[in-house]
Amino acid sequence: MDLATTTLPSRSLYFYFSPKTTLTFSTKPTIVSLKPRGVSVIASAGASHHCESSSSSNSSLNSPLEQRSQAGKFLSSVLQNHRQLFHVAVTEELKLLADDRNAAVSRMLLSSHSDEASLHRRIAQLKEHECQIAVQDVMYLSIFYKFSEIKVPLVPRLSRCIYNGRLEIWPSKDWELESIHSLEVLDMVKEHVTAVTGLRADSSVTENWATTKISRLMLGQVYVASILYGYFLKSALLRHCLERTIGLANQDLHLSHRTSLHFQELCSYGLETLLFGRVSNRQSVSCSQGSSNSEMKLEPLKYYVMGFDPETLQRCAKLKSKEAVNLIESHSCALFGDEKSCLIENDEVILTSFSSMKRLVLEAVAFGSFLWDTEEYVDNLYKLKENN
Repeated sequence: MDLATTTLPSRSLYFYFSPKTTLTFSTKPTIVSLKPRGVSVIASAGASHHCESSSSSNSSLNSPLEQRSQAGKFLSSVLQNHRQLFHVAVTEELKLLADDRNAAVSRMLLSSHSDEASLHRRIAQLKEHECQIAVQDVMYLSIFYKFSEIKVPLVPRLSRCIYNGRLEIWPSKDWELESIHSLEVLDMVKEHVTAVTGLRADSSVTENWATTKISRLMLGQVYVASILYGYFLKSALLRHCLERTIGLANQDLHLSHRTSLHFQELCSYGLETLLFGRVSNRQSVSCSQGSSNSEMKLEPLKYYVMGFDPETLQRCAKLKSKEAVNLIESHSCALFGDEKSCLIENDEVILTSFSSMKRLVLEAVAFGSFLWDTEEYVDNLYKLKENN
């Protein structure tokens, strides 16, 4: 069965790719089911027909989304030429942006009863908009940096990758993209990949390179849904870790008074551990710390999530900041839209392999996970706008 859609009209990509509405889950948090049937296997058309997702020159990061602000362009240069200083530069830029925004707001408040009140109010609004664009660039480059740490370049604009209606992304980088997740999360990610592509975890090479048809618009929708899923999993994992830690600590307190950690310290430690990516295949200290004699049953993440009520599901899936919402929209539009307008002028049906679809889905899940980390870090230095 082809995965192409024929009933969707050609409209703005922003409408279809907007992540402002949170995910709707059924009994378990899988997003879309695209079960392939009757697929055909074709031979590779040669290297020129593959989308090589690697940097083409030293002057460009070759990412789908270009930086619009001075801060973004500066950090892009630092990332390419002085990589070891990137984290320091990010911190300094965020502090400068926060100072600039706060200074404009202060001037507006001081002049609230003067003849220049409307002028300073307008200046503060413009500065807020300017800083928002800049901080989105900072967040995007921070995510790009995280991908580069695992040696995975972001897939470039698809308009540069589609040849004669055929899309192939090479290399796949499946192992690298899966390596960022703990074993519990990885199991859920694999289930998600199966749900949206139909590929089983043990699929053969022939099945991976089998082809199917899908509209560019639907592929984009699957990509955005997978970003939100990755974001949701990171949020749910944090909640799970904290509940595990608190439960074990409370049990230790009941059995003996050996622990001196308080609730706020546990929450802070758990958050810090997750922010800096220390949740490994062995689980972080915050998830496993507790009495060695504890007989408390630790519920697997998958079943923990399946026990969420609708309100908790939506709370974990909802993007916390407007900047995160805008970033997903901008990145998705740049990736799937037209080169110039970032809109789908012609929602073409493309032929692609399930391997390429899997590459996009795994990248999107990782993007959502990295976005969660980045959003938390940035918000500590530059207060982001709440996504109401």
